[in-house]
Amino acid sequence: MTARAGKDVISSLVTGLLTIGPRFGGAIDDAARYFKYANDNNMTPKEFIAYMKAQGKTISGIGHRVKSVRNPDLRVSGLKKFAAENFPSTPLLDYALEVEALTTSKKDNLILNVDGTIGILMVDMWRALGYSEDEIDGFIDAGALNAFFVVGRSIGFIGHILDEKRLGMPMYRHPTSDILYSVEKAEEL
Repeated sequence: MTARAGKDVISSLVTGLLTIGPRFGGAIDDAARYFKYANDNNMTPKEFIAYMKAQGKTISGIGHRVKSVRNPDLRVSGLKKFAAENFPSTPLLDYALEVEALTTSKKDNLILNVDGTIGILMVDMWRALGYSEDEIDGFIDAGALNAFFVVGRSIGFIGHILDEKRLGMPMYRHPTSDILYSVEKAEEL
């Protein structure tokens, strides 16, 4: 939308990046943080789900709007396959898959999603490489994992921005029917 409004590439990119947060691309750090916390504290998957519910939080890294048990996310399948072939072990991923088994028994789209898989596998990788738990926590707290999302998303945003400019796309106008609301006239006093 910003590119269509005639702004430059950098302004358009920054505008898109500002939309990244816990509900869009910001789940990687939280997935790593919460799954690691649960596993480090020897919570069973059932206890972890109950803990998150008691905190009033959704489980970052679980759930997808479109993908489900019957329609799996191929990115997740690819990451799991890569880890199985290249990691010495994947204890946190194994734990997350136990959590997924419980969540998908309630609703089939409460799968381990790509953000969750990336965050969890990064913890497994750092552990396999010999990083201390304090170092791993420091990476997560610094936002290192969400940075991976930002790098990839930036490339995608720039591609969209350049296409919008190349194609001379007109100003984006949201459908009026989607933004107007019905207001009843007040009764006469």
